[in-house]
Amino acid sequence: MTPSSSPVVSSLSDVAGQLQALESAIETVVRGKHEVVRLALVTLVADGHLLIEDVPGVGKTTLARTLSRALDCSFQRIQFTSDLLPSDVLGLSVYDQVSGRFEFRPGPIFANVVLADEINRTTPKTQSCLLEAMAEGRVTIENQTFELPKPFIVLATQNPVEHHGTYPLPESQLDRFTMRLSMGYPSAEDERQILLGKARRDPLLEMKPVLSAADMLALQERARTVRMDDALVDYLLRIVNATRTSELLEMGVSPRGSLALFRAAQAQALFDGRDYCLPDDIKRLAIPVLSHRVIVSPRYAGGGRETDDARSALEEILKTVAVPL
Repeated sequence: MTPSSSPVVSSLSDVAGQLQALESAIETVVRGKHEVVRLALVTLVADGHLLIEDVPGVGKTTLARTLSRALDCSFQRIQFTSDLLPSDVLGLSVYDQVSGRFEFRPGPIFANVVLADEINRTTPKTQSCLLEAMAEGRVTIENQTFELPKPFIVLATQNPVEHHGTYPLPESQLDRFTMRLSMGYPSAEDERQILLGKARRDPLLEMKPVLSAADMLALQERARTVRMDDALVDYLLRIVNATRTSELLEMGVSPRGSLALFRAAQAQALFDGRDYCLPDDIKRLAIPVLSHRVIVSPRYAGGGRETDDARSALEEILKTVAVPL
């Protein structure tokens, strides 16, 4: 498959065809993770950013690299470490002796797809250099503002079980991610296929781009036109308001979280070949979009992982919010 020659998407069937081709291509590498692949692509079409959190070796980085290869876009990987500086990410000005002037050298953040590997291993100072980029698609360096290429997505990975040498992401950073996903272990048959495939040749090396940057921008623009009735908007807002008033949670969802759920639901509708949203779009996406934006009250924490506690609290909240008919 080759990138589409035209960024124009004229019908829902064209949209569905492009998205299915992209999804199928990624699943030739990331096996047995249909839901994870779908949600990652929903994040991309919603013009958001993705945090992949799980134990080592289950395919977090592979998913990020596969997604970047499936798009005919620029890609940069940043290995976050404790000694990484903001200038290592954003870039810096270097003196040119020939011209006698300082020239700006862009850092790896100036790419369409940025893999922030083990993002919680760097200091808060370096983590914070991503805030403006993820929220506004631009960066300010030495009093100058530079626009980032479009489309732009940060795919970050982190290991939730290692605590030595890590710096937990603050709420302001977590709130920039549209979704937080977990890969999970593969089934026995999927792991068998992974072993056999890797033994012959890494399928990631053979992947060809499916869509171009222009195609993805057109899909993102089309997603913004998907209709959401007033009753569904009210349903979404009731869920969000419930997180702010529930005794299960110490901190509820921000307006940025409301917007992320709105846009993700629009993107999900496109994958199903619809130009309108359904209540199931919102309910299906509520946990991956909202769970990392809330803080569970210590009185109701289960003593396990924060991720599991947040998921359980949101599941209880969703049961209490009436679904529009």
